[in-house]
Amino acid sequence: MPDIGTDRAPPDAIAHTQPRSSHSRSDHGYRRDIDGLRAIAVLSVVVFHAFPGRLPGGYVGVDVFFVISGYLISGVICGQLARGRFSFADFYARRIKRIIPALLVVLAACYAFGWIALLPDEYKQLGKHIAAGIGFVSNFALWNEAGYFDASASSKPLLHLWSLGIEEQFYLAWPLLLWWFARMRRSALGLVLGVGGISFAINLATVHTWPVAAFYSPLSRFWELQIGCLLALLVRDWEPDRAPMPRRIADGLSIAGALALAFSIALFNTDIAFPGAWALLPTGGTFLLIASGPAGWFNRRVLARNIFVWVGLISYPLYLWHWPILSYASIVEIGTPPTGVRIAAVISSVVLALGTYLFVEKPIRFGAPRSFKVPALVAISILVGLVGVATYARSGLISRFPPEVQAIANFQYEYKTDARYPDCWLSAMQPFDGFAPFCTDTSRGRELAVVWGDSHAARLYPGLKAVLGDKIGLSQFTRDSCPPMLGVAAPNCQKSNAWVIAQIARIKPQSVVLFAAWTGYQGDWQSPTAAKAALIATIDALQLAGVDKVIVVGPAPRWNGGLPKLLYQAWATSRPVHSVPDRLAKGLDPNIFVADRAMRLEFERRHVTYFSVVDVLCANASCLTHTSDGPARLVTWDYGHLTTDGAIIVARQLAADGVLP
Repeated sequence: MPDIGTDRAPPDAIAHTQPRSSHSRSDHGYRRDIDGLRAIAVLSVVVFHAFPGRLPGGYVGVDVFFVISGYLISGVICGQLARGRFSFADFYARRIKRIIPALLVVLAACYAFGWIALLPDEYKQLGKHIAAGIGFVSNFALWNEAGYFDASASSKPLLHLWSLGIEEQFYLAWPLLLWWFARMRRSALGLVLGVGGISFAINLATVHTWPVAAFYSPLSRFWELQIGCLLALLVRDWEPDRAPMPRRIADGLSIAGALALAFSIALFNTDIAFPGAWALLPTGGTFLLIASGPAGWFNRRVLARNIFVWVGLISYPLYLWHWPILSYASIVEIGTPPTGVRIAAVISSVVLALGTYLFVEKPIRFGAPRSFKVPALVAISILVGLVGVATYARSGLISRFPPEVQAIANFQYEYKTDARYPDCWLSAMQPFDGFAPFCTDTSRGRELAVVWGDSHAARLYPGLKAVLGDKIGLSQFTRDSCPPMLGVAAPNCQKSNAWVIAQIARIKPQSVVLFAAWTGYQGDWQSPTAAKAALIATIDALQLAGVDKVIVVGPAPRWNGGLPKLLYQAWATSRPVHSVPDRLAKGLDPNIFVADRAMRLEFERRHVTYFSVVDVLCANASCLTHTSDGPARLVTWDYGHLTTDGAIIVARQLAADGVLP
């Protein structure tokens, strides 16, 4: 079966590989326990996505499926090669009939629901993901999108197709290599060990330095399929005279494999570097479970039970359905859906999976042979891919929306240039001292100020520059995910902050403005915490460096799901006349008010200048959404980064209050 993947980080996709017209079989016989193992894998992923706290390591189901896939398909290929019966045309025809029908149904459903649920930029992205999904290159598309301002995993209904891409990329080359080695009369074992070893080495080399590449690249994932291939070569299920494994050994392998898999699912979490060496545990456990055979204790007592076999049979459509349903629930709810909604989503996934299996998969795969089936599936796939490309090319079909709200529904913002990215607003990975020389303003004869913080501080800079002009010299030291707090965050951030302090001590500005997404680094600013202590220590270091005025700019409004989407929903639901509200409470994170009060009390008593953004932009538990120049002039383009219009409002008040000249 095509196999499965996850959003951890990423990370998700599930597909299972059933190489023949019957399920879970080597070339010799059907194994109920492998269908049961598929059930364990898919259920672990579904629970992880719906209730991540219940099975924090449930994402390893993808690795289980990679091993199953490599084992079953390599067993079929090697068995047919040994008997001189292998056909490339037959192999890929069966792959098409196995993978494409259910995938087409899910892609069509996602596109149809997205028409009414997604804003243009989201629909544009969906179009790209549909084209990538049907072309089996989703992993590359998602890899290319990964970045600081990339949309969250839950807002990508087709995120789960990445591993399907990896698997099909593997099967473009693997049958050809096995066929070539068979013709050369060379052992396939050396091929498996060589390819698997190189892939595993790439995995280890990239998992810490390039974690996104390690997650999405086929080169760092192929070794997991090769574990299954190795097992297929070792047990040689296609040989009818193979002696059965002694029961005690089978039981021992089965129990050891089950324990390894259970440990991975229950105790892994999204904080570990994955796949890396950790992936050896679930893949190794799967290896042992399959190797123990149907007679192994856990296999025969648990995996072969009817309920697990039944779930295993629908596991491919179940994975295809479950993530889009959960994703759309998150999009509609603008955040994590309530528990009842997630339970309903899982039940709906099972129902749709069963219907897809009975009325789509089985008739096409096992029904009467028809010569037109494969060409028809290929033609429809091309058409679907073209629809996705057209949707992307036409920017998500903005014409779906009424003219009066198109500007908000399709709100686009160029946020980099006036914030001096990537010269004075650095990415998290740029060198700690990578700021351009002009970021440091050392003009003499006028007051000097420094803006220091993360990407939110970077977006405050253009507002300060627009309001203050040349009244003061304004330096900018801002970096993604790097709050102005000494000794915390990633190592590169810590080095960067130490460099900034040294620069401040050298140029001796009169004022330093500290700003960040404070509630993103520390939820509770009332209690003593490491983040709070680090900010206080940073202020002490600035004062020790001779800074006359340290200005802490408090938290800005934070919107769940993004302000443009919230405003569109507010417009769509307003009655009797559609209107865009000047202020909005729905979707606003209430923690900003708590954090603002706590930070005000803390820093005012320390004789530090505290400036409340909440006081400027909010009132009565609601916050400003756009300027008086019109509803298309939003104060933020996403969950909380200020547009230049929004930053100007804040900067004007800073100047009016005399905080800055």
